Amino acid sequence: MSEVMGSKKEIRRGCARVVSIVDYGVGNIASLINMFDFIGVNSRVVSSYASLVEAECLILPGVGAFDTAMAELNRRCLIDALGEAVLGRRVPVLGICLGMQILGYSSEEGRERGLSLIDARAVRLRPPPKSDLRVPHVGWADVTVKRPSPVFPTVNSLERFYFVHSYALECSDSIVAGTIDFGQEVCCAVAKDNIFGVQFHPEKSHRFGMRLLKDFVLNA
Repeated sequence: MSEVMGSKKEIRRGCARVVSIVDYGVGNIASLINMFDFIGVNSRVVSSYASLVEAECLILPGVGAFDTAMAELNRRCLIDALGEAVLGRRVPVLGICLGMQILGYSSEEGRERGLSLIDARAVRLRPPPKSDLRVPHVGWADVTVKRPSPVFPTVNSLERFYFVHSYALECSDSIVAGTIDFGQEVCCAVAKDNIFGVQFHPEKSHRFGMRLLKDFVLNA
């Protein structure tokens, strides 16, 4: 933690862009704002088409149900804005928890179409029979880094993050950035070009979350 505190001014100097946190009514906005302020990153909350398409770096949080999230994005006219920013202008985006799941095209949880920014779908966690594992998966877990990316620059690092989820992304191995052991290997992070997602909550993961958010902002 002292390393993060010590580099706070350096981060502000090294990162001129402002992180835009998308507010569509289903995300933990306050915790993210506090975390970015703590590590020395300028952030703002965006909730309109105009403010979103002007963004330089996006955080897409989310908690709750897949269909609710997509319905809220649609109601607020933010789906096209996200597509224009992420696919059109190649703005870096980090989806968090449900925000990661809606990056894909669908979910077993609902019927709504996802953002389809990556070729992936959310599937329900299915622990092995007679396992002690429970759904939802709540608590800390070690993440195995599969390949270097702005969210995981070092493959051999051992980090722990805080999870609260019943679904996880199913996708090609080529975009899997990190996994956890949940009776089997489960994707918990993705990276493709300027699009990133993490199933866990970096804003609740102490120094590991601080490191991840800092690296995303500086390197994505």
